[in-house]
Amino acid sequence: MSTRRAITRGAHHIGLTVPDLNITQEFFVDILGFDVVGEVPGYPAVFLSDGTTMITLWQVENPDKASPFDRKNGIGLHHPALTIESDEVLDVLYQILLTTKGVEIDFSSESLGDGPTRHFIVSIPGGIRVEFIAPSQIAA
Repeated sequence: MSTRRAITRGAHHIGLTVPDLNITQEFFVDILGFDVVGEVPGYPAVFLSDGTTMITLWQVENPDKASPFDRKNGIGLHHPALTIESDEVLDVLYQILLTTKGVEIDFSSESLGDGPTRHFIVSIPGGIRVEFIAPSQIAA
């Protein structure tokens, strides 16, 4: 067993470039309950937080010429995975996202591997893939 310790301590923020800053910001604020904690209108960028994770959204310069995500040929971030507090909240969120404009469900809520943890992935408005995951709540 290694005694080495990683020099990093979790993620400070996740930065995402999006085709429509306002629509993606509305999704994070109105659907997921994030707070706007800052913005740079001239950049343009907005900084959002759920109290644990900060997400930075940048407006792509020319949305009509931007390349959409291609998981088989693109290098870089495949998707962020956001923790949901419980299976019940995961189920409620899934139902909300089924009828949320601009959201495409990649796959429905299911077990992660053979364990009790459940998750699902969607493409949010603007095409960014996001995984929502409810770690198992097994009592010790």
